[in-house]
Amino acid sequence: MDGFNDTHVNTVGATNADVRGGVQERYGDGAKRIEPTLCCPIDYDPQYLKIIPDEVIERDYGCGDPSRYVREGDVVLDLGSGGGKICFIASQIVGPKGKVIGIDMTDDMLELARTNAPIIAERVGYANVEFRRGHIEDLKTDLDALNTWLAKNPVKNAGDMEAMEAEILRLQTEMPMIADNSVDVIVSNCVLNLVSDSKKKQLFAEMFRVLKVGGRVAVSDIISDEDSPESLKQDARLWSGCISGALTEEGFGEALEQAGFHGVTIDKFEMQPWQIVEGIEYRSATYLAYKGKQGESLEKNQAVIYLGPWRHIKDDDGHVFRRGVRSAVCAKTFKLLQQEPYAGSFAYIEPAIEVTDKVGFPDDAVRRRGPSETKKGTPKLTTDPNQSSSSQGNSSQNSSCC
Repeated sequence: MDGFNDTHVNTVGATNADVRGGVQERYGDGAKRIEPTLCCPIDYDPQYLKIIPDEVIERDYGCGDPSRYVREGDVVLDLGSGGGKICFIASQIVGPKGKVIGIDMTDDMLELARTNAPIIAERVGYANVEFRRGHIEDLKTDLDALNTWLAKNPVKNAGDMEAMEAEILRLQTEMPMIADNSVDVIVSNCVLNLVSDSKKKQLFAEMFRVLKVGGRVAVSDIISDEDSPESLKQDARLWSGCISGALTEEGFGEALEQAGFHGVTIDKFEMQPWQIVEGIEYRSATYLAYKGKQGESLEKNQAVIYLGPWRHIKDDDGHVFRRGVRSAVCAKTFKLLQQEPYAGSFAYIEPAIEVTDKVGFPDDAVRRRGPSETKKGTPKLTTDPNQSSSSQGNSSQNSSCC
């Protein structure tokens, strides 16, 4: 609990409305001088750190390494990018065909990141990183664009306030900071907990909005084993220190699921707590989630077989898959179960004759699909073990196995 004993005694009476200001002040100071209490020890891939200036590395306040989930060619969005370390790592991974966008609201952190971006570009040989000023729970409002407008249109009265609100709406509608369905992967490193409780639902909804169908989330954050009591939430120092605003282990996954994500997975869970406050354990964890289960459900006569090891499993929609049982699924689910994080857990059975009709799949519990359904319309073959597979009528069904 180094760095938090005195802090907790000096309660400053924070409310959700105060959270943003307290966070900006704390991380603004953290951009100017190293504050070790804001981070956990993290092992980054050293090959990506060689070209990053020391002032960026030293002022990285994270609790995990979500850059491990970035791939070549990705469009990456880093929520709460701070001094830019994760962005600069991701820049090297995605390569010249990829793009990295960092979002932060703290002036000093943005200055640190923007100052070093040209240095990174020169060292890697391409410029694919940009930093935008905004709030991660409102990815529509570009605060740099708003500040430019305000410089010419200062707010002095109620009428000016109404004009500003109209301009914000225009910016959100015509020039959103991050467009709908435009990002391949969202990463974040120990930042989501800094958003006030009243804005967390909006935060996860915004993440879902900007992610492409088939896109993914990789978020390292601080979570708690119990709900933080109101007394801790009223402490601004504990909030900006990644304590009071932490979601619980269960609550973080539920927030992702409620926003529309599927395949929510805790990929990394630190058994050793980072901090313990009033008996509540706060630790680092990395959550993965995916966008893409929404859409039309069509009957294509496909089936999957759950391979185990459990006797049965239940998906997010309450559908039960039993080990070894051919289960009827719609075309959307059939495709979904072949992708991460489900790939390898099922066998995938296409119908013998492709179904081209556009017929809706009944939205009910998963049912058994008998083999005769998927083989419908084809002759009943009999293989002869004395003949080679090439001499038989259907080599795909009669390939030699011994």
